[in-house]
Amino acid sequence: MHEESTRAAGPFIAVNCGAITETLLESELFGHARGAFTGATSDRPGLFEAANGGTLLLDEVGEVSPGMQVKLLRTLQEREIRRVGENKSRRVDVRVVAATNRDLAHGVAGGAFRQDLYYRLKVVELHVPPLRERRDDVLPLARVLLADAAVRMNRKIAGLAPAAADQLLRYEWPGNVRELENAMERAVALARGSRVELDDLPEEIRQAFPRPVATKGTVRPLDEIEKEYILAALELNQGNQTRTATQLRIGSATLYRKLKSYGLIAGTRALAKGAH
Repeated sequence: MHEESTRAAGPFIAVNCGAITETLLESELFGHARGAFTGATSDRPGLFEAANGGTLLLDEVGEVSPGMQVKLLRTLQEREIRRVGENKSRRVDVRVVAATNRDLAHGVAGGAFRQDLYYRLKVVELHVPPLRERRDDVLPLARVLLADAAVRMNRKIAGLAPAAADQLLRYEWPGNVRELENAMERAVALARGSRVELDDLPEEIRQAFPRPVATKGTVRPLDEIEKEYILAALELNQGNQTRTATQLRIGSATLYRKLKSYGLIAGTRALAKGAH
């Protein structure tokens, strides 16, 4: 957004509001005067001034305290800031972009977030669905993040093995893109070959079962989905029927009967024996 805007020549500055205490956040955003508090040995401009003519990203804005919400609202309305310990106001020309993983509308209804600040920020709203709802984005993002991690670690990693790529699509990604980024960094660090294999992924991702999806016109028979799920679980457990039955919360005998009905019991027995 910044690079494609008329402010591209100006600075882009980001601050994580949730990682800074209220007192420090005020000084970080608005700056302070010498002697304003212990340790303030000189005048210091804040991030609003530093971003003048450009863009300031307020990440995790939903974490801002009620007191800071009032000060943010004043700055956005008046387009001016006042350094901590000063009486004079300073004009600023800054585009503010705010991001949060909280439901701010719910916060407004519950009194945790100011309604006037909410609507002041909500000029143009972009809703980014969680990664689990954007399955088509998982692999393209993974490949970009993998390449970035490989460059940083000076590793020659060509890409993802098919089994690893399939498993990335099975996982729910509760931590969204940040979790995917961490997974790719780990994979690059652990990869023994020229590509990321299934064993290089974090355990929680390796253990993820396929997620059945029903869409209009493609509803599949329940027994077909059950078979696919059971066989995928068995594969993840390297053929261990006892562990698979425990994870599926069914008896070993029930699992045995189902595998027999699939006509796979002979091969499964041999696989299970090898796993034990």
